[in-house]
Amino acid sequence: MENNTKIVTLERHINEMERQHPGASGHFSNILRDLSLAIKIIWREVSKAGLVNILGAAGTQNVSGDLVKKLDVFADETIYKAMDHGGHLCAMASEEHESIIEIPDQYPKGKYVLLYDPLDGSGNIDANVSIGTIFSIYRRISQNGKGTIDDLLQPGYKQIAAGYVVFGSSTMLVYTSGDGVHGFTLDPSIGEFLLSHENIKMPKRGKIYSVNEGNYKWWGTGVKKYIKYLQEEDKASSRPYSGRYIGSLVADFHRTLLYGGIYLYPGDSRNQNGKLRLMYENNPLAYICEQAGGRAINGEKRILDVFPTELHQRTPLFIGSEEDVNDCERFLKEP
Repeated sequence: MENNTKIVTLERHINEMERQHPGASGHFSNILRDLSLAIKIIWREVSKAGLVNILGAAGTQNVSGDLVKKLDVFADETIYKAMDHGGHLCAMASEEHESIIEIPDQYPKGKYVLLYDPLDGSGNIDANVSIGTIFSIYRRISQNGKGTIDDLLQPGYKQIAAGYVVFGSSTMLVYTSGDGVHGFTLDPSIGEFLLSHENIKMPKRGKIYSVNEGNYKWWGTGVKKYIKYLQEEDKASSRPYSGRYIGSLVADFHRTLLYGGIYLYPGDSRNQNGKLRLMYENNPLAYICEQAGGRAINGEKRILDVFPTELHQRTPLFIGSEEDVNDCERFLKEP
């Protein structure tokens, strides 16, 4: 029986996309290939985290006498070791490290930089809630040699690729290189990411808002009014919206990408810049969101237009369906 279904692995998809750009060197494809290997290794550990806690919790020694490491530290080291030697990067930065991560002297230096959040939402591991990895790739601006801090501190609109992985009931990798957003689901039986969501488009408007309402009393007036607006009944505009908040940014954003709506992490009277980091979370997700037809702002401007001044800079985030973010922006600008 003839089967016309095309099986597309992540590597095949990347190669096919690269063929559309005749001048491509192959370095970018290799970066994503190495990164996908690191993600499979992280998935292996995340998927057995419950068993590890039963058989030997963090802080104890395993049968080899090695100290069992926490998953976020393991994820950080795994990505670094998968990416440091390929000759494609000149520097990296991680949410787990205070400063630039240099490529070891013995390895060649490439023309790209990688920024990553190795395990977003890791505080939810013990509750078996979905967690994830977020990454962002830029072309270096220095000429050669070791990468510099300026290579890493670039505005989000200069990203050449961004993506995230959700470790949930299934493991899914979503990425964009400026040609749409594509999702791949890991088939554990063959160890390959297979194309499952081609050219994802975010709905223009959704029916879900996602925010930590425990912070309500510290929000500004505009945010409070907007949330109340979403909760009011108005059948003509599909209100009230449903509230959904997982507390794991990758999981909350992934739902928003597929179903539409809006995710908010505003600043408040305790911290005007909020909690989320521009370089490791907001920029990559904003790039993906815009490529899928959505919007991402910090309340005053487009996230991708914010010029970073430090690696761990924080900004408020309002991200999701275009019409929902437009409505939110209107409330934020009211006096």
